[in-house]
Amino acid sequence: MRGRRPAAHIHRNFRTMITFLAGAIAFKSPTHLVVETGGIGYHINISLHTYAKVEKLESVKLFTYYHVNQQDYIPALFGFAEEFEKMIFVHLISVSGVSVNSARVILSSMSPEEVRGAVVGENEAAFRKVKGIGIKTAKQIILDLKDKLVKEGGDVPVEFSVQNNTKREEALSALVALQIPKIQAQKALNHVLKENPATDSVEVLIKMALKHLG
Repeated sequence: MRGRRPAAHIHRNFRTMITFLAGAIAFKSPTHLVVETGGIGYHINISLHTYAKVEKLESVKLFTYYHVNQQDYIPALFGFAEEFEKMIFVHLISVSGVSVNSARVILSSMSPEEVRGAVVGENEAAFRKVKGIGIKTAKQIILDLKDKLVKEGGDVPVEFSVQNNTKREEALSALVALQIPKIQAQKALNHVLKENPATDSVEVLIKMALKHLG
């Protein structure tokens, strides 16, 4: 145990030192990137949301979170294309029962805006659709984070959050059935919903997404 304490102390200090990394993408996959900066290649774990943002880029700037497993002290670096996604990630891992990997799965299944909308709108069903997230964890996420996310970004009507997520899920399923790659479909739907938040028809949403993809 004595040998581990100094290492833990170093890891805690190192976490506060790395705010972001910028450099050339040496390797790219939906789960991680290798970013070369200063002659060093950094293995950075990412969500599908971030992958969709960087998949066509040759260089990148990622906001980072340095995590150390408290059981074996194995370090890992997580990267985010947007500061907002990093903020949501940090909030999620503050919830009992949500590991860094669980938070990454959530952000691979939902956009950061959808996560916030589901929390503020108390939409447990949105989280329960995520692999590995049960009803107990979904309730805990909402209980722990609702007040924080309302204070940090204003309120979101419950009706809008629930309807928005439901429409998006139906449209996403339809686009995938039409042989549209899931990541591309998610990006198109995020764009359409951002530009047209009042869209109240799944059919119209699908057509607009297809037009955007075309």
